[in-house]
Amino acid sequence: MKSKNLLSVTSVCVALLSSLFATASFAKLPEPTPEAKAKAAEAKAKTAWSDKVAAYQLCKSQDKVAAAYLKGKDAKAVVATPACTDPGPYVPEVAAAPVAASAVAATAPASKMPVAIKK
Repeated sequence: MKSKNLLSVTSVCVALLSSLFATASFAKLPEPTPEAKAKAAEAKAKTAWSDKVAAYQLCKSQDKVAAAYLKGKDAKAVVATPACTDPGPYVPEVAAAPVAASAVAATAPASKMPVAIKK
């Protein structure tokens, strides 16, 4: 008899805790800051570059394997393939937002600046 009560109490506690945590999952996250957006864009660019490097390395290794295979074969039926293109070193993009903000501040007319009144 005690095990049935214990089981029902446990199931009620689990149900309450799961409903408590389920409501927290519906909360909305705040908008990312400009710095976070820039960091995400940088990570995306670096991932794209890494994908290009991986494709280049795969192309080079496939060419090496094909050359080794065709070395012993009759080379009459060789199909020309495009050359592998090296993506080059990773170059991070320059952040345009801070530069644009400083350019706007530098070109603001001086007449808009507050003037201190002398007594």
